[in-house]
Amino acid sequence: MVNRLQGPVRDNSVPRDGWATINSNGSIRTHPSRRATPSEWSWVFAHLLIHLGLGHAARDQPAADHAAAAAYDTAVNHFLQSLKLGTPVVELPPTFPGVEEDTLARRWRASGVPLEYDGLGVAGAQSDVLIERWNGWGKPPDWSALFAAGLSDAAAAAVDVAGGARSSLSDSRRGRNSWDLALGWFVSSYPLLGAVASTMKVVAEAELARGWEISVAAVNAAAGEIYVNPLTVLTQHEWRFVMAHEMLHAALRHGERVGGRDPYLWNVAADLVINGWLLEMGVGSMPDGALYDASLKGMSAEEVYDRIATDLRRYRKLATLRGTGLGDVLGHPLPHSGESARAAGLDDIYRRALSTGLAYHDASRGTLPAGLVEEIRALDHPPLSWDAQLARWFEEHVPAVERRRTYARASRRQAGTPDIPRPGWIRPLELEQLPTYGVVLDTSGSMNRELLGKALGAIASYSRARDVPAARVIYCDAYAYDAGYVPVDDIAGRVQVRGRGGTVLQPGVDLLERADDFPATGPILLITDGQCDVVRVRREHAWLLPHSATLPFTPRGPVFRVE
Repeated sequence: MVNRLQGPVRDNSVPRDGWATINSNGSIRTHPSRRATPSEWSWVFAHLLIHLGLGHAARDQPAADHAAAAAYDTAVNHFLQSLKLGTPVVELPPTFPGVEEDTLARRWRASGVPLEYDGLGVAGAQSDVLIERWNGWGKPPDWSALFAAGLSDAAAAAVDVAGGARSSLSDSRRGRNSWDLALGWFVSSYPLLGAVASTMKVVAEAELARGWEISVAAVNAAAGEIYVNPLTVLTQHEWRFVMAHEMLHAALRHGERVGGRDPYLWNVAADLVINGWLLEMGVGSMPDGALYDASLKGMSAEEVYDRIATDLRRYRKLATLRGTGLGDVLGHPLPHSGESARAAGLDDIYRRALSTGLAYHDASRGTLPAGLVEEIRALDHPPLSWDAQLARWFEEHVPAVERRRTYARASRRQAGTPDIPRPGWIRPLELEQLPTYGVVLDTSGSMNRELLGKALGAIASYSRARDVPAARVIYCDAYAYDAGYVPVDDIAGRVQVRGRGGTVLQPGVDLLERADDFPATGPILLITDGQCDVVRVRREHAWLLPHSATLPFTPRGPVFRVE
C-alpha cells in the first residue's frame, strides 16, 4: 500500500492548526511549518493510511460532513490504538464506541458530536481525506484491497515467525510482491491448486516482459515458470485470479493439447473455459479485459474451439493475459537472469498435484465446476507412452502374416500320444505377400544419436513381432539415399548411416511413393528432429520426434514423441 503513495510534500493548503492531509489518489501533504518527532509523524501518517484502507476515500461517496469526519477519525484512532504505533498528536478518549462509523455518523448527525470525539483528526478543522479525480495512468488503486492484502501478509508473516519459518517479521516481508503473495496464498489456503503452486516459479522482469510483449502474465509448463509484468497494477485478488489462470493452463497441459488447431484460437478457447471456472469457484477477482462468455458455460476447451473457429475475424482481435494476438501459453521457456535447469517429468508432477488437490478440496470452499473435475480425473489415466503408441500404429497399418496349420509339416508328437500326428505352423512363402513399410530417416548433423538408437531399436522389435522380414529405408539430408530393403535385424545396429548435411525430406518421400517395388498401401514412418522442410505425404504415415521438438508445419499423420 505504501508503494502506491505520493509524497509526503509540504504544502500551504494544509490548515494552520493541522498536521497533514491525504487525498483519494494517495498524495500526502504536510503543513510547511509543522515540526514533530519521528514517533509523532509515524502516528500521523499511519492515521492517514488507515483512512484510505477503511474506504473513507471512496470516490463514489460524497465529501464527509462534520459528523462523518468525526466518526471516521474515531474509527481510525480506535484501530490505530490497537497497533501501539507511534505517539498520538491528539488527546484520545478513554473509550471508543463499539459501532461502525456509518452508524455513528447517522447518530451524531441527529444528536451532535460529543466533545471527547470531536477534533480527533490530523487536519485541524478540515477533513483528513480529500476526494479528488484520479490523475494517473490506468485505473485508480483499490486502497481497501491493498489494505486487506497488507493485513493478510502481516498475519501470514506472524504465522511464519511463530512456526519458525522466519526469524523476524521483517525477514518474512522482505522481497514479497503481490504475485508472490498470491501464489503463496494457494499453498496455504487453497488445496486444489496448492500442490501445483508449490511447483511453480514466478519470473518478474520488466525487460523480459517488454521484449516478449507480456501485458500481464504468461506461462510455460515445461519449465514450471509463470512470467509476469511487474509494471502491471492489479489488486491482490486479481493477482490470485491470474496465478490460478496460468497454473491451470500448465497443469491441464493446454500447450500440448493444441494438436492441429490454430494455436492462438486454442489459447483463446482455453482462456474462456478457465476464466468461467474461476468465476464459478470464486477464486480471486477477474481483471478488466479478461476473456469471459457466460453462454459457453459447461463446455470443454475443444467444444469452445469448434464454436469460435467459425468466427476467426472476431476472436483473433481478443486479448489473452499476454496481449492481443499473443497466447499466454508459451511453447518454450523464456531466457532470464537466474535461470535454473529445466525440469523433467513435469507431466507426472502436475497430474499428481491436481489429483491430490481434488482429493483434499474442502466443500466449504465451494463446489467445483463439473468440467474441471472431469479434466482432473481424466489426468488419472495418462496417455500411452511413445513406444506403446508406435506399437499400436504398427498393429493397425502393418498387418502381421497369419500363420496356418498344415499336416504337410507335422509338429512334434506329444509324449502322452506319440502315435497321433498333429499339424505344424507354417508361414506363407510368397515374398510379395509379406508385409513391409518405409522408413524415411533424417541423417542431418542436428540429429541426436540417442534418438536414432531408441527409434530404430523400437522399429526393429516391432517389425520382428509383426513378422516383417525387411523395411524399405531412405536416408535423407541434403539428398535422398535409397538403402533398399534392409532386414529388420540390421536396422537397429548394422546400418551404415550416410550423409550429414542439411535436412530435405520431401525427395525421400517422393522416392518411396514412386518406387515400383514398394507396395501402394505401404505406410511410411518419418524419423526427424523437426528441423526440416515442409513435407507432403500422400499415403498413410506417422512421425517420430524428440519429446520437445516441433514440426514447422501442421502434420496430418500421428506424431510420436520419444522421451
